[in-house]
Formats: sequence, C-alpha cells, structure tokens
Amino acid sequence: MKNKALLLGGILVAVFLLVYLGVNLTANFGKSDVQVTAENASEQLAELYADITVKKETPPKGQIDLDPVDVGSSLPDISKFPVSVENTTDTYVEIFSSTEKSGQGADGWLNDVANDFNKAGIQVGGQSVSVKIRNIASGTAMDYIISGKYKPDAYTPSNELWGEMVKSHGIKTELVAKRLTGNVPGIVMSKAKHDQLISKYGAVNVKTVTEAVSHNEIAMGYTDPFASSTGLNFLVTTLTTFDSSDLLSDKAVQGFGTFQANVPFTASTTLQMREAAKSGALDGFVLEYQTYVNNPDLKSGYVFTPFGVRHDSPLYAIGDLPQAKLDVLKKFSDFVTQDKYQQSAKEKGFNGQEAYKSELGAIDGNLLTSAQKLWKDKKDANKPIVAVFVTDVSGSMEGAPINQLKESLLKAQKFLGKGNSIGLVSYSDNVTINLPISEYNTTQQSLFVGAVNSLQASGGTATFDGIIVALKMLQDEMKVNPNVKPLIFVLSDGETNKGHSLRDVKGLIETYKIPVYTVGYNADIKALQSISSINEAASINADTDDVIYKLGNLFNVQM
Repeated sequence: MKNKALLLGGILVAVFLLVYLGVNLTANFGKSDVQVTAENASEQLAELYADITVKKETPPKGQIDLDPVDVGSSLPDISKFPVSVENTTDTYVEIFSSTEKSGQGADGWLNDVANDFNKAGIQVGGQSVSVKIRNIASGTAMDYIISGKYKPDAYTPSNELWGEMVKSHGIKTELVAKRLTGNVPGIVMSKAKHDQLISKYGAVNVKTVTEAVSHNEIAMGYTDPFASSTGLNFLVTTLTTFDSSDLLSDKAVQGFGTFQANVPFTASTTLQMREAAKSGALDGFVLEYQTYVNNPDLKSGYVFTPFGVRHDSPLYAIGDLPQAKLDVLKKFSDFVTQDKYQQSAKEKGFNGQEAYKSELGAIDGNLLTSAQKLWKDKKDANKPIVAVFVTDVSGSMEGAPINQLKESLLKAQKFLGKGNSIGLVSYSDNVTINLPISEYNTTQQSLFVGAVNSLQASGGTATFDGIIVALKMLQDEMKVNPNVKPLIFVLSDGETNKGHSLRDVKGLIETYKIPVYTVGYNADIKALQSISSINEAASINADTDDVIYKLGNLFNVQM
C-alpha cells in the first residue's frame, strides 16, 4: 500500500510538472526569448548582428543613365490588364474602365451592363456593334494613354481629374458622358474620433480634418495621388483648404507641409491603408463610398464624410475616332444610364450620395500635374529618406529571378528622389554590404549601378540576417543624422532556409518602427507579407512583365 501511495504521489508530481511546463511553453510560444524594448533594442540588435558573417565590398562604378524617366518603357504589355468584357462584333469600341466598376462581384456593375449591351443587337450604320471593357486603374490607364504605349477608344476613370490631365498632355479627348453612375470619395473615420472632432470643431470635413492632423490630434492616411483617384482628389482638396484661390500658392504649400508632417504614411494601395486602420495605426483614411457601403465592418465602426469632386465615372472618347465609333460610345452611354441599370448600380453601392455636390470646380490638368510634383517634394515633410535595399542572391534566385531583380532595380532607381540616401546589402549564406549608406547623388548612383550589376546568385537564403544588417546600418546612420526617415526594401523570392528567423527580428522591427517593404519575384508572397505587415508597409508580387512599373510606383510613393 505504501509503495502504491508513493507511486501515485510520483505520478501526480510528474503530471503537475508537465502541466506547469506545458502552460509556460504555450504562453511563450511564438515569442522572442528576450522582450525587445526601446531601452534594450540596441543591445539586442548588436547581439544578433554579432552572430552574422558580414562582408564588405567596394563596388565598381557603373554607367548611369541621365535620361528622364520613360514611363512608357516600364509599362507591361496591355494584356497584363484583363479584358473583363469581350466584344462580340467586328465593329466595337474598347473602353478602359476604373476597377471599382469593371471588377468582380459588387465591383462588376459596368461589366454586367456591357454584357447586356452586347446582347441587345444594337446597330450603328446598319452594322451590329459591341463594347470591349478592360479593367485598369485610372492612374495606370492614364500612363498608357499619355505615353502612347496603348490607346483605347475610350476611357472612363473614376473622376474627371484624370480626364483633365490626359487633355493637358495634348491628347484629344471628347466628353461623351459626364456621368455613367454616381459615387463620391470620403474620409472614413472611427466613430470615437469623429465625435471628438465634432465636439471640438463643430463639423467634420477636409478643413477640420487637416487642422486636426496639423495639430497631431488624429492619425490620418491617404493613398498615392499618382495612382489613386481618391488620393489625387484628397491632395487637391487639401491644398484648396489652405488657399481656395490658388492651390499652389506659398500659403497653400506651407499649410500642406504642416499637415503632411503629421501624416503617418501614404499608402501605396487601398488594402495597405485598410490594414493600417484595422491595426489601430490610423484613426481615419480615404475611400470611395461604394467600397465603404459594401463593407459591414466599416459601416458599423466608422463614419463616412464626403469630400472633393464627385467620382461619377465620366466617359471620354480618346483620339481622332471615326464617327461610327463615336456613335457606338453615345449608344453605350445612353444604354448605361437607363433607369434599370442605374438601379442595379445602386444595389452594388453606387448612386448612394446623390445630395452631395462637388466642392471643387474644374481644375486644369497642368495644375493637377504640378500638385502631384509638389506632393512628391513635400510628402516627407522635409525629412530625408534613408533606405537600405536588401537583395536576395541565394541559389533559388539564379537565372530569371536575379536578372529581373537587377533589371528592375537599375530601371526603377530613376524614381528615387534626390536628397535622399541609399545603401545596398545582399544575402545568401552570409550577408554582404555592397554599398554603404550615402546621399543619392551622381557618385552614389554610379556606385549603386555598379553594385547591382555585380550581384550573383548562389548559396542558401538568410533573409532575416540581411534585414538585421540593414537595421544596424540604419541605426548607425541615425546616430549621425537623427532627422531622417528610415526604410527597408527587401527584394526576394520569399524562401528562407538559413540564419535567423522572423521570431528573432520581429520585436526589433516593431520597436524601431521601420517600415519593411517587400518585393517578391515569382515569390512565396505570404512569407514576405508577414514581414511587411509588422509596420503596415506594402508587399507587392511582381513577375517579368510588370516588375519595373510596380517597383517604380513603390519608389515614387515611398522615396
């Protein structure tokens, strides 16, 4: 009996010990061994860095290209953007359509109408006619048109601002219809912050929001005004709140600079901005009403406040079209605006803010282009960017991927803003500092080209070792120049099989609050997204056709 009692007691002790260990193991699962804080971050970084074999190279100078950026040459073949409705007759018009109405599901309204039009047996001059719809973002569509890379017969962007910009580049445009369906952009703000602004300012609009942002009372984000209709609209609306008579006056520029200094970041995509809002990094952001009303989470927790010019999807004829094609476009616009199709648009979230009138009058396209250039100059609020490019040169990148990486960096580096500073590291089994951080002048540009050209692929993939070295380079630079904005760009196929792990570096990235943008080359995009999501940076996946254009857009926004 005594032996049984002792045995039972031993079993119980063992069970309790296992439970204790299990609880503690579970509690620490996925956590770093040492909690990273602002106080011990430098020590933790130094310890991780000491574990890595870091080589340093002196790059040869490369031949730089001083010609201005050629957007057309970086654009992929137009087939990269899908035809959402095919023409069904020999006589037809091709229409570039913004994505909120030529996509899928709630975003597919124009496709549904176009399919009905093509089945209706409509004739012009005794011949049956049809339309072809291509799904393409308004800003990208404009790039194709003004560069001459590809010209459709017609263009229906989200708003009239893009039409004015196309016109200002000497492209003949004819307004076929001022409106295909109704939509408006808006500031989407958490109910708590919205109520705070009402209490203090008496109203929520772009003027009170810009004032609140300028006083650092709310965290506000918006999208790239070179690519996003809502971002462009927000930019010009914000400028006019500071000077309604001249959106590029000294007063407007100064006011915008104060506002922009307190904007956490400009998102490359709406998805990136939405994720930042979900994480609590933003109190408010910009979005079209049609997207807002179709998202139950947003409707329940956020308030929508319209601003700027309406997004009523105007329809433009592009170039010198024959009369027959103009007639097809007119027939199509009449067909689209029938009551039954406007009702179906309403069911998909359009035509929902009919009482709202545009706050801005017509704006000349040249003025809009100048506003974009102003944004490029002022978006970082006079804080120079310091960026380190972390390039994957492991064996899995051999062949086409490493060639893509080199070509895209060499061509997209034209979008890097002067006055910023850059460095370059590469990684495989170990990490090499190919180019120390220095100001991006002609000499550094030449060294960057030489360093990129010398990259060769072989060995394992120590992605997080490369990020650790980049973090160390940035921290060292910020000790000398504290008034800078640090960024990291990781270019990889996403596979990691050597060195440190995400668990080892996540706490450091969070503590330093350095955005890590990732660019995948036919990649394991989820692995890269897990890195970028730490500080709400963007992650893009690129293939041979569009990597240069995508990377150029990313650099244009962030650099």
